[in-house]
Amino acid sequence: METKYASSIVTATAKARQEASTVFLAKVFNWMAIGLGMTGLVAYMAASFGLTQSIVSTPLYIVLILAELGLVFYLSARIDKIQPATATGLFFGYAFLNGLTLSVIFLKYTGTSIVGTFLITSAMFGAMSVYGLVTKRDLSGLGSFMFMGLIGILIASIVNIFLVSSVLHWAISLIGVIVFVGLTAYDVQKIKMMGDEGIMGQGEGAIRKGAIIGALALYLDFINLFLMLLRFRD
Repeated sequence: METKYASSIVTATAKARQEASTVFLAKVFNWMAIGLGMTGLVAYMAASFGLTQSIVSTPLYIVLILAELGLVFYLSARIDKIQPATATGLFFGYAFLNGLTLSVIFLKYTGTSIVGTFLITSAMFGAMSVYGLVTKRDLSGLGSFMFMGLIGILIASIVNIFLVSSVLHWAISLIGVIVFVGLTAYDVQKIKMMGDEGIMGQGEGAIRKGAIIGALALYLDFINLFLMLLRFRD
């Protein structure tokens, strides 16, 4: 009888942890979706009302990019110390600024190309998210390898500013797709582990901040995968 009772407790505890992990994942993906929605709306509105042309033709565009980088680094480094409301505001601020800077794609690509690439990105992102959720393989090694690939892409992109090589451009795009596909699976698994390890029991503030930083990671994976795929439309 005691064995059955203990087994029931273990089963109920495992079920509760699984449900809590599912709730946490839902919060992360919801925040990511809201951020993407804000970015897309801002980008479309900026391009439609001619704001994009005004920004691109001035040093303000560089300032906005630097502000974006600053927000990402600050949010990532200070997530444990800042208030949940501040973390949320910084996330939305980044999504808004990113919408302004990404609005330039409407000047270079057709609406059909952008929508088509978005749908392809969504399918690839969704598939790798599912893989990250269901795989039993530890993807931490993959994450480290993909991060090294990301560093390589950044260096190659800077070099290609001076070389202007079409071959290097295509190579960077292809490798970039592989890197961000891999990072998507890795980040989803890492976020799932956060939920499995009981973040839902750490208080509403910790949950909100954990969801925001997880949403930011997936947001960046999606946006960068989208941009890498869009480069094949050149």
